[in-house]
Amino acid sequence: QTCALPDLNGLRATIKQGNLDPLLTKYKPDILCLQEIKAELEQIPAEYQHVHGYTLYVSASRARKGYSGVGFYIKDGFDVTAPVNGIGNEVFDVEGRNIVTTIQNKTNPIVLINTYFPNGGGGPERLDYKLKFYDAYLKYVDGLQKKGSMVLFCGDVNTAHTEIDLARPKENADNTGFLPIEREWLDEVVDHGYTDMFRHIHGNIKDVYTYWDQKTAARDRNVGWRIDYFFASAGLVPKIKKFETLTDYMGSDHCPIMVDVEI
Repeated sequence: QTCALPDLNGLRATIKQGNLDPLLTKYKPDILCLQEIKAELEQIPAEYQHVHGYTLYVSASRARKGYSGVGFYIKDGFDVTAPVNGIGNEVFDVEGRNIVTTIQNKTNPIVLINTYFPNGGGGPERLDYKLKFYDAYLKYVDGLQKKGSMVLFCGDVNTAHTEIDLARPKENADNTGFLPIEREWLDEVVDHGYTDMFRHIHGNIKDVYTYWDQKTAARDRNVGWRIDYFFASAGLVPKIKKFETLTDYMGSDHCPIMVDVEI
């Protein structure tokens, strides 16, 4: 069982608010993927570096402190390789946006990539950075698959793929997160053989989102975006038995998503 908790807006704040513990104690994932943790490992309270039978691993931003960052809580004894920071591209790895581990199983290993994709807002430079990150990322994932690994990647992609993935598609047609050039990359991901596991399991169900704008209380009205994903390579798809969107879980402008993988 792998659970992604996108866009914490700071792991330290999430811990302090009491919004981390229930994910570990109630849902008991083998791996909890965290994004936007905004901290280095030593900044996390010592009692939360090992908690509830889990060990925390962090990839922090080296570009600036208190920014971006991803991490894993891995259940003690769960058979994985030591997590690796980044995808081998310093231009993008410096922002602490990727952490990678390999889940051992009876057949092919499963490479799990936990990613906090860039937001395209803030001007043309950041949109360009996001698109270049997308291209480098897909090249990296394709390389893993060519080596014979099954691949599962998750995180806040910061783009809604199709019109049913957000409540107000027409109003957002010219906004980052739903620009044609951003959405085309998700088309390319699918064309390369990776499956959006939410759509695979739940079909064209509408009104299920993972992000809501807090300033406008959009969650109360379910005016949201589905921008958080699990994508699986072809050989892994039959092994994923369940996908949950935990829309009732509060504490962030995003909600957790979770998959059950047969290994």
